[in-house]
Amino acid sequence: HVSVGGARAAGRWAPPSPPGGAAPPARPVGPPPPRRPPRGLPCPGPGRPPASPSAPATWRHTSPTRWQTLIGGLLLHLSWKLGWVEISSGSRSHVLAWLPASVLFVGIIYAGSRALSRLPVPVFLTLHSAADGLVCAFRRIVLRERTSLPKISSALFVLAAAACLPHHDAQFDQEGYFWALSHLLCVGAYKILLKAQKSNVLSDIDQQYLNYIFSAVLLTFASYPTGELLRAVEFPFLYFYRFHSSCWASGFLGFFLSLSTVKLKSQMAPGLCTGWMVFAKVITAGLSLLCFDMVLNPPMVCCLLLGGLGEALLVYSERSST
Repeated sequence: HVSVGGARAAGRWAPPSPPGGAAPPARPVGPPPPRRPPRGLPCPGPGRPPASPSAPATWRHTSPTRWQTLIGGLLLHLSWKLGWVEISSGSRSHVLAWLPASVLFVGIIYAGSRALSRLPVPVFLTLHSAADGLVCAFRRIVLRERTSLPKISSALFVLAAAACLPHHDAQFDQEGYFWALSHLLCVGAYKILLKAQKSNVLSDIDQQYLNYIFSAVLLTFASYPTGELLRAVEFPFLYFYRFHSSCWASGFLGFFLSLSTVKLKSQMAPGLCTGWMVFAKVITAGLSLLCFDMVLNPPMVCCLLLGGLGEALLVYSERSST
């Protein structure tokens, strides 16, 4: 015999039969079916496992990120030994002065990977662009630097787009937006710190090399206190070669993108370089719509277009200032 309260708590209680002997419709017994993920999430694949209780969230994001930074550091070190790039050893004081920037770099890649796993690519890129608005506001308000009207307008547009986007996103994901906010704050702080260290003798390649090394070391040591190392055996794709090959491929791609960006900055004017980066963002956002599902509504499209207009004004301001 099960009491009504105990049966209700166990999920097996049913209302009494109506008069006349007609039995009520049968209700399924057992846990409710799992909810389907929003359509805007990237499709599960070998490099992006699905959200599953058997796959710890920390391991899903920390391990691939650590592999990517480790591969990038090894490739950059190999390129240095082969004479393809030049890396200066630098003094210990210069390396220690760059340490806060390396900490922010870890926050950028970790929060970015967490946000990108839950948000559509156009939404993530729009929020990422808001970091330029934060940098412009900091230089204008705190440092009292003179800023052109197109640059101020660009900052206002990208910040307004990022602020309005969560209110009109039909696939709003609170955790995804939290990590996106953390990502853009780290990007903004990284750029501000980069501007503040104008006297730093480290080149862009040196900075990227230190970022790779510090990220791989920090994420490796963080694997034990976070429980990732002990729970790695629960990861469903641990023994799938496609998962590890995708991590290697992502590391190679990230390395070549970083190296090409450094070369682009050193050989092009700032305005032209910014234009190519904005063009790459537009192509990436457009291709993502062909690969992943995304629910769009008119207010959300307006937010994305407003962010694109802010990016275009940024390119115009950079080209007019050179």
